[in-house]
Amino acid sequence: MEYVSRVPRPPLDGLIDDLYYLEGASPYARLTLPPMPAALLIVNLGAPFRIRAGTDIEPAGYADGCVVTMPTRAFEFGYPLRTRSVGVHFKPWGLVPFLPMPAAELCDRPVTVEQVWGRPATAELRDRLATADGPHEMLTLLEEELTRRLCEMAGLGLVRRTSSVIAAASGAVAIGDLRVAAGVSSTHLAQRFKELIGVTPKRLARTYRFAATVFSIDPAEPVDWGDLAGRAGYFDQAHFGHEFRAFTGLTPTRYVEVRRQFLREHPGHVLDSWPLPTD
Repeated sequence: MEYVSRVPRPPLDGLIDDLYYLEGASPYARLTLPPMPAALLIVNLGAPFRIRAGTDIEPAGYADGCVVTMPTRAFEFGYPLRTRSVGVHFKPWGLVPFLPMPAAELCDRPVTVEQVWGRPATAELRDRLATADGPHEMLTLLEEELTRRLCEMAGLGLVRRTSSVIAAASGAVAIGDLRVAAGVSSTHLAQRFKELIGVTPKRLARTYRFAATVFSIDPAEPVDWGDLAGRAGYFDQAHFGHEFRAFTGLTPTRYVEVRRQFLREHPGHVLDSWPLPTD
């Protein structure tokens, strides 16, 4: 599977972690993507893929691609035999300047690119990407499209500054301290976060802490769960286990088993680390 990634130039670098190109056969027909402190845009250039946004929801097909604000639940991606796409990993606050609606309206509800940018514009962008001369030109075209669409958003500076503090501390911050530092009420801060990210500051902090904890796990080595939970700031191992199941649907030990399965079956694969094979 080919994966090409790069960080965009300013001003997009303050909103986006990376632009990427992905092509090839998925290692598994279905992959579970636990919540991350990030939003996602995929422009699909191959066969449709499917997304199940929750175990109680039927999978939906996405032919042109999808837009996902920062999720609070794990999503299941169903891939065709071969997939081809370009996409964007946004910082939690980075997607909203490109949306025609508040981020809260899309929370845990993936939509097609057409629903966000309209059918003619989406079709034209997909055509240009599909005929581009290789991944690097495709990423340049996508970066130019995003730069053209970038809009000013009221309140984004406040949300970005506060979110950056949360990110720098890997979620280990007191929400009350954030409110005081921002100089606004808790209600105002939460409303701005919901509108521009889709979740509250508390939920964002939980997600950053969980992501940092999971990325610190080396599945090839034994894991001391009690020590890991303590260093991450969880009350105890039971609290950590509850968070783990809430974010992934798996127990910590089952998560490591699944990660080890991925490593055994697809060593060095570009998708290893966060997506998980779905039983």
